[in-house]
Amino acid sequence: MTGPAPGAAFCTAWPEGKRAAACFAFDLDAESAVLSAAPDAAARMSVMSHQSYGPVTGVPRLLRLLDTRGITATFFVPGYTARRYPDVVRAIAAAGHEIAHHGYLHEPLTGATLAQETDYLDRGLDALTEITGVRPAGYRAPLWELNYRSPGLLADRGFLYDSSLMDSDWPYELRAGADRLVEIPVQWALDDWEQYCYVPDVFGTGLIESPVKAAEMWSLELAALRDEGGCFVLTGHPFLSGRPSRAAALGRVMAEATAFGDLWITTLSEVARHVRGLSLPPRELTQPRL
Repeated sequence: MTGPAPGAAFCTAWPEGKRAAACFAFDLDAESAVLSAAPDAAARMSVMSHQSYGPVTGVPRLLRLLDTRGITATFFVPGYTARRYPDVVRAIAAAGHEIAHHGYLHEPLTGATLAQETDYLDRGLDALTEITGVRPAGYRAPLWELNYRSPGLLADRGFLYDSSLMDSDWPYELRAGADRLVEIPVQWALDDWEQYCYVPDVFGTGLIESPVKAAEMWSLELAALRDEGGCFVLTGHPFLSGRPSRAAALGRVMAEATAFGDLWITTLSEVARHVRGLSLPPRELTQPRL
């Protein structure tokens, strides 16, 4: 097993008997991702139906899959999605899965003012707390785009963790203003958006990959991160990976994860609590100056 350089402040100690961690996460964007990028698409019935496939058809299929595999997942939910599909979000929570924050209307933070970013956070928090009765512990920025002020805003609101950065294979503690935030890194290669997403005139190039290719990529990374003692975080979208052949391929990756026997397969909030308990020295990520 390899790992980070000696002395690096990353989580490399997992619960007893586990050599690595694996998390299956889903971003329940539904219509919000399209409406944020192209508000006029609200009038395009077919485009809206493409996005509503996620909560209407994809989520029930994915919940059955997770139940079959005995896996508890994390669902990152925009506040708009929660208000539009409250029964779907409550069903996810009732099945025992974690509900985490993913903006309000999937707004990109790039170029957002402090007032705008604060509004996105607080509106999303209000919606998720009202609908689920539980204040979310975790956050994922839409498009995985944080600002350097974002960690401090999250810590001020009591968030335990973020999952938007890409600089490590292991979780760590991040300096967040006067406080700290657990960071659970992600990567584009472990996101189904790059494999499957195509919405004419809105997203994608028109190339839609085979689930066989996507599952092979994810399986290879799963095995390699296990060897490294790292944290595998797979990101799916119910309107994409909720389709039948894709869900079946995802199920095969889940089966491989459970077959290892020494992977800690859990929610992102459980990983974050474990990392917080290690009392790692926080990392300071500073903005480059030209």
